[in-house]
Amino acid sequence: MISALELRGVTKNFGGKQAVAGLDLSIVRGEFYALLGANGAGKTTSLRMIAGLLQPDSGSIRVLGHDLVKEPIAAKQRLAFLPDEPMLYGKLRCTEYLEFVAGLWGVDGRIAEKKGEDLLRWLDLWDARGNYCENLSRGMQQKLTLAGALIHDPALLILDEPLTGLDAAAARRVKDFLANLVRDGLTVLFTTHILEVAERMASRIGLIRSGQLIAEGTLDQLRARYGEDDSTLEDLFLSATGPDGANGA
Repeated sequence: MISALELRGVTKNFGGKQAVAGLDLSIVRGEFYALLGANGAGKTTSLRMIAGLLQPDSGSIRVLGHDLVKEPIAAKQRLAFLPDEPMLYGKLRCTEYLEFVAGLWGVDGRIAEKKGEDLLRWLDLWDARGNYCENLSRGMQQKLTLAGALIHDPALLILDEPLTGLDAAAARRVKDFLANLVRDGLTVLFTTHILEVAERMASRIGLIRSGQLIAEGTLDQLRARYGEDDSTLEDLFLSATGPDGANGA
């Protein structure tokens, strides 16, 4: 079976400093995969390379079987990337923003209109559909960018700190929404500093340090290797990553 995502020996340097050092990663279709690591461990750089925003210095990245360097259009058409900071056009209304993004992806207008309405309703944004993006709260902007990321029905969704700026109610709604999408076959790769979120939601967890994957598995598998039967993910994370892990995930 073709994996949703395959990284082999991926490296990235900035000014002589290695941010990602031979990263190997494989995610199967329908997984909810959490990539965790301390600040500066290489998480965001890795996500940006997977999204095609950064070029790896070496190694290969394949999205649904398509090489990201050799087949960039085919690979990028199957994925969506949501950064930790919402990126919106302030002078567009919510519905106009989704129409604009759908147009960039070449989604048929009638399909985009129905998909946009469904997304706005699911994310509790329908009543704000006529508001300008610049007038939305930070949490509403985050949810709208999530809707924009999903407007073309990607197979792989990449999320960098997806719950940033969300209050408890909005965070719960987004978590339930994502869980339903994964049950329907979407593959999600995400990073988070909220380890409890990864503990509850991820089907598999990868721990990254100095740009390399140092441990990977289900929560029970990580417990068997690094802790006890009742160890929390925070305990396991600190045990696996060492003192530097205390700087954040």
